[in-house]
Amino acid sequence: MLDKNGIAQRIAKEVKDGYYVNLGIGIPTLVANFVRDDIQVEFQSENGVLGMGPFPFEGEEDADLINAGKQTITTLPGASFFDSALSFSMIRGQHVDLTILGAMEVADNGDIANWKIPGKMVKGMGGAMDLVASAENIIVAMMHTNKAGQSKLLKQCTLPLTGVGCVRKVVTNLAVLEVTDDGFLLLERAPGVSVDEIRKATLGRLVVPDTVPEMQL
Repeated sequence: MLDKNGIAQRIAKEVKDGYYVNLGIGIPTLVANFVRDDIQVEFQSENGVLGMGPFPFEGEEDADLINAGKQTITTLPGASFFDSALSFSMIRGQHVDLTILGAMEVADNGDIANWKIPGKMVKGMGGAMDLVASAENIIVAMMHTNKAGQSKLLKQCTLPLTGVGCVRKVVTNLAVLEVTDDGFLLLERAPGVSVDEIRKATLGRLVVPDTVPEMQL
């Protein structure tokens, strides 16, 4: 089973040389720490940063350098800063190659709910709806179940939707799954996790191949 860093480390393998990548709030922000050193990647944040690096070491934080989740960041040589209007022009203009988001729920047809729980106060949706409406490659990083042990991979989302049929792949603490017309296709198992454990934790349609390899980090 993976922790949050393990999920981010596995997703980092999906990042290719030359990609422009938007990282959502939560687990996705950790992905920048695990990208291979031999590839060139530009991380974009909708608050107006292009060229984010790994998180700063303790004591080296700059309070003026933050991502969309208000976490302190580092920047790489050549990084640029701009206003939200230009940032969202990049997103809406489909100039981002990969979007990595957290989620509260994902349906087996690719629907995502990640911005609101009715009755609870939230800060707002931020750029989530723009990202899911404009991105062609969306990977979700999240825990397979909620704190009550209930599945977050469902036949149909119960929370207000952020986007419809847009998620391509989901990486959880238990598995890597691809969204297909037949439901969640199980691609990989997390270390030490069995197929039966994944079945029990998944309420959406689950397609299980004859052989499911263990995840390599």
